[in-house]
Amino acid sequence: MTVEVVDLIGTVVARYYEEYEHAAAEHSLTGAQARVLRLLSLEPLPMRKIAQSLKCEPSNITGIVDRLESRGLVERRPDPADRRVKLAAPTDEGARTAEALRTSLSFAREPLGRLTVTERTLLKELLQRMLGFVPE
Repeated sequence: MTVEVVDLIGTVVARYYEEYEHAAAEHSLTGAQARVLRLLSLEPLPMRKIAQSLKCEPSNITGIVDRLESRGLVERRPDPADRRVKLAAPTDEGARTAEALRTSLSFAREPLGRLTVTERTLLKELLQRMLGFVPE
């Protein structure tokens, strides 16, 4: 049973990444650029924290942010808590693009729509438990 569940989770993850890459390409973004933009749409972050969240090297994040900045989707700002640190933050256009990306991911929304509210709530709580989050 555990192997079957792991296989199903793997299939869901693979489909998610496939659709995410396709949605990113529709906005002329790479998947990595789209993931950084999505993360920044939650809150401005220093490069180090972006790299930690996405589990990659900070030098890679610098290049990604440079490209997003050149497209007008991200800007660098001083951190109000420590003026020596620069935060990457989405511009208004970047926030709109991040939202468009998020809402365009329909592969999961349609199948989830076939579940009842109770089933979706249970699925959410089970996934949160798997990830060690405290359910809301």
